[in-house]
Amino acid sequence: MATTVTRKTPDGDMDLYDAEPKGEARAAVIVAQEAFGVNPHIEDVTQRLAGAGYRAVAPHLFHRTGDPVIEYGDYDKIMPQFAGLSEAGVLNDIDASIAYLENAGFPPSRIGVVGFCMGGTVAYLASVRRPLGAGVTFYGGGVTEGRFGMASMVDLAPELQAPWLGLYGDQDQGIPVEQVEALRAAVAAVDVDAEIVRYPGAGHGFHCDMRSDYHAEAAADAWKRTLAWFERHLPAS
Repeated sequence: MATTVTRKTPDGDMDLYDAEPKGEARAAVIVAQEAFGVNPHIEDVTQRLAGAGYRAVAPHLFHRTGDPVIEYGDYDKIMPQFAGLSEAGVLNDIDASIAYLENAGFPPSRIGVVGFCMGGTVAYLASVRRPLGAGVTFYGGGVTEGRFGMASMVDLAPELQAPWLGLYGDQDQGIPVEQVEALRAAVAAVDVDAEIVRYPGAGHGFHCDMRSDYHAEAAADAWKRTLAWFERHLPAS
């Protein structure tokens, strides 16, 4: 069952797409959207997690700027949305999602976060700034230059709190392999379980079957690894 609820944040009301599993949830996961909004793909991912036994929620991170759903490829409409994002604001949205799940019976140690594209960066930030149970990033940018006023992912690595899995495509034109390897070295020095997986034939957005960059083999393997990561690090009770 999936519904949309509204939560309050310091920056106004925020919609939260909420998918519940059949039966008792094993744990909970926050799904951080792509740069195109909480669209059918993000809703599908949230429902897939519910199908795997998780209570899954997707916060509408563009709520400060009208909360649009943007067509894939319409990049001109993305930048105004990015202008409304900041590290503090994104963390407020994550905190509202955590509080909602805590009210449903999930302490932070039983809450994971997964994000795609822009949301991959958000998932990493949440894994650094909040004591969550696990984090997974799909092709999140800002690896060496930072995004939304936050430091780069490499620079934030020493503060990583949650076990974190990064999934990247070697053909990603916006995230060179050299940056991914710099991030691998940075998280390897941290006393927390962290892993990066690269897919040689995949580009940016490889997990989304609604995008031209969809790479079925990489998507299937990455999803399998994501579920295994959450199963490994999120306690069932």
